[in-house]
Amino acid sequence: MASSFETSPSHSSTYQQPIQVATRKEYIFTSAKEMVADMKGWVLDQTDEENMTLHCTKKGGALGGTSKITVIVEGSEEHPSTTVNCKVDVEGGLMARPQKTAEEFMKLFFRRVC
Repeated sequence: MASSFETSPSHSSTYQQPIQVATRKEYIFTSAKEMVADMKGWVLDQTDEENMTLHCTKKGGALGGTSKITVIVEGSEEHPSTTVNCKVDVEGGLMARPQKTAEEFMKLFFRRVC
């Protein structure tokens, strides 16, 4: 069973929405990369420096499945304005919770940069 979740401004919870911060995107991308490396159970699989995208994996076992997480950092080249989105796709697992996985990252990252 596959399920997915992506942050969106239309969601009601703060941690289900994109994070917008008045900081240069290079700094925010570096902070996201450092935080993922420190998160328990998360593995940074690939870093796309050019597109400022992180591809991560989190294994949740037989019940949680395997989460493929994509963190996308977007912002202006000229102005300190950055938006961070998170997308989670889960394969397998009877109790897959992609929304909770996205919230886990967004909550910690919100505390880190806001």
